[in-house]
Amino acid sequence: MNVFTMNLVLAVAWAALTGTLSITSLATGFVIGYGVLWLIQPLIGASTYFRRVLSWIRLIVMFLYELVVSSVEVAWDIITPRHRARPAIIEMPLSVTSDTGILLVTNLISLTPGTLSLDVSADRKTLRVHAMFADDPEALCASLKNGMERWVIDAVEAP
Repeated sequence: MNVFTMNLVLAVAWAALTGTLSITSLATGFVIGYGVLWLIQPLIGASTYFRRVLSWIRLIVMFLYELVVSSVEVAWDIITPRHRARPAIIEMPLSVTSDTGILLVTNLISLTPGTLSLDVSADRKTLRVHAMFADDPEALCASLKNGMERWVIDAVEAP
C-alpha cells in the first residue's frame, strides 16, 4: 500500500472514530495522518510523498497569491484613467514535459487575470501566451517559468 493510500485510510479512520463524516473531519484526519506517517517514515521506508504534498500546498498557496495580485493589477488598470496595458503574445519555452504538467501550467496561466494560454506547439516545447501587461516580454516569460512552471514541475514531475 502506498503512503497516499495509507494517509486516506487514516483520514477515514479519524472521521469514523470522531463519529462525524464531514470535510472538516476528513481534512483533520488527513493532516493528522500525514504527521503520523511522517513520524513513522523510518519504519515504512523513504517516500517522495511528503515532499510532494508540500509542493502541492506551495503550488496552491502561490497560485492564490498570484491570482489576488494579478486581479488587483487588472482591476487597477481598469478603474484608473491611465491605462498601463501593453498586450502582446509571447512564446514561452516549456521545461515541463508530462501531459499533466503541461495541462496544469496552461490552465493556471489562463486562470490568472491578465494572461491567457493560446497554444502549445506540436513538439510540446513552446507555449504561446497572450499577456495584458507585456512591457518586458523576457521578464514576463522568466516570471512565468520561475513561478508557475517551476511550482508545477515540483508538484507533478519531480521524483
